[in-house]
Amino acid sequence: MPPKAPNLAKRSRVLATLVFVLGAIIIARLFYVQVIMHSYYEAAALKEHIGKFTIAAKRGEIYARDGQDKIASLVLNEPSYTVYADARYIKDVDKTVNTLRKIAGGNVVNGFDQDVKDNTRQYVVLAKQLNQDQANLLKKENLPGVGLQQGESRVYPEGSLAAQVLGFVNGDGQGQYGIEEGMAGELAGMPGQLKAVTDVNGIPISVGQDSVQTPAVNGTDVVLSIDRNIQSYAEQALKAGLDRVHATHGSALVLNPNNGQVMAMANYPTYDPAKYQATTDYSAFQNTTVSGSYEPGSVIKTLSMSTGLNEGVVQPDTTYNNTGTTPVADAVIKNAVINEDLGTRSMKEVIKYSLNTGMVYVLRQLGGGDINDAAKQKLYQYYTDRFFLGRATGITLAGEQAGSIVPPNDAQGGPVRYANMTFGQGMTATMVQVCSAFSAAINGGVYYAPQIIYGRRADSGNVTPVSTNVRKSDVVTADTSSKLRSILEWSRSTSDQGKRDKQGYGIGGKSGTAQVYDSKTGTYSQTDTIGSYIGYGGATKPEYVIMVRVDDAHIGDFAGSGAAAPIFADISNWLLDYLKIQPRG
Repeated sequence: MPPKAPNLAKRSRVLATLVFVLGAIIIARLFYVQVIMHSYYEAAALKEHIGKFTIAAKRGEIYARDGQDKIASLVLNEPSYTVYADARYIKDVDKTVNTLRKIAGGNVVNGFDQDVKDNTRQYVVLAKQLNQDQANLLKKENLPGVGLQQGESRVYPEGSLAAQVLGFVNGDGQGQYGIEEGMAGELAGMPGQLKAVTDVNGIPISVGQDSVQTPAVNGTDVVLSIDRNIQSYAEQALKAGLDRVHATHGSALVLNPNNGQVMAMANYPTYDPAKYQATTDYSAFQNTTVSGSYEPGSVIKTLSMSTGLNEGVVQPDTTYNNTGTTPVADAVIKNAVINEDLGTRSMKEVIKYSLNTGMVYVLRQLGGGDINDAAKQKLYQYYTDRFFLGRATGITLAGEQAGSIVPPNDAQGGPVRYANMTFGQGMTATMVQVCSAFSAAINGGVYYAPQIIYGRRADSGNVTPVSTNVRKSDVVTADTSSKLRSILEWSRSTSDQGKRDKQGYGIGGKSGTAQVYDSKTGTYSQTDTIGSYIGYGGATKPEYVIMVRVDDAHIGDFAGSGAAAPIFADISNWLLDYLKIQPRG
């Protein structure tokens, strides 16, 4: 029986009401989603297509001086690329892995083939330091989920020149050794950040209003105080000198005594910073002039003598009776050659013939005739508070060692220790410490903190020099300094060493041959020695200080005079010409 009309009409109204209500709910929901929650859903959508990318800062470049007014490039940058991936977008893992192995070769990172399988990884590095050709080949492959981030690699126009001074940048972009580590923060700069909208493959598309960028701050370009020409010659002279005595390890340091600037730092063996991974002898990375603390031997007599001169307890012509040996507490201090130069000897001859007993005499005079607490305190005070031994110089190079000076109140700081310290045994120091202290002793008494940085280079090419750092202006008096120079120049000019020098200049120096302490036996080796020579040259004043160290000379002579001194003479004679120093009138 057909429904009644009123019931049909009622049902129609109910249906219409439901349709209206449903429509209103849908409209309200759309309004809520599209208007009220627009920002929320827009952000959510963008989140699915935004990747975070680091904007690499340009690493500061490194220069050296090239004569008086020019600079030369030692470390520059060239484009290199890091390969990264968002594993969620990788479609063919095997193809991705094989392609990278083929193109990137040894630049792939360990475990990259497993990383690409983890589709929870939104950013993973697959390879580093690809060159431009490799990057172009990879771009042509158009691998889904794989992108390239441009960075920089270090290049070395001068090859291995000053390698230990420079250090290198490893595969993670971190400075290692030398100035690269010592000035890591300033050279590296600050990376920026880019939040870029990506396509469906996870590859960044053009930067738009939905990208937020923090600009990178580029690193600082620095100019080293070393002169590339002096550095090059010092390295050649060092290698030739080591070959002459069949030695395999040595160092040479050239310092300007009038401002503390390092003019050259040479070490052998050396390496190529561009191929540091191929180096198997890791000692080649070490800059021994700053990191090789050792017992320097008789070169320290120059500092001990200047202490006695400055305190007025000895003069260049003061004499003592040299018997070849002298008792100290329960020990006997001996000269290197006991039966040579016996009898009355002056302080000038103590330096010339390197008489250990003469240095013990000076120490006794500091104590009024005895090696007492006053003598030890005075020597310690000069060594540490005036010559700044036993503490790092603060030079801007990685790995600097402080050396050690035993205090007089230490259990090990007895009379025998302090007698040995007057001639450079029983203490340790680095070449840069000894050079800086020696410079103060012969330059009139000013201790300049050693500096490897000459200045900073602006984008315009202008170089702003750094200020010299005077750590102490009254180390010794000008009169003491003059007396010490007269001793050193007389000593050299009347010895066989002086025959190697150009005539008409003030050349002075002192050799040292130190026995090597064996920590296993607790004694000094009777066969292993380290030879050193320190000296200066100039006309009216010292213009340079050179120190040479030879670790393993195979000669019958003392290593200081037989191995290190000839290298000093070679570099010194060359410097007189290069610096255009005119002879005394």
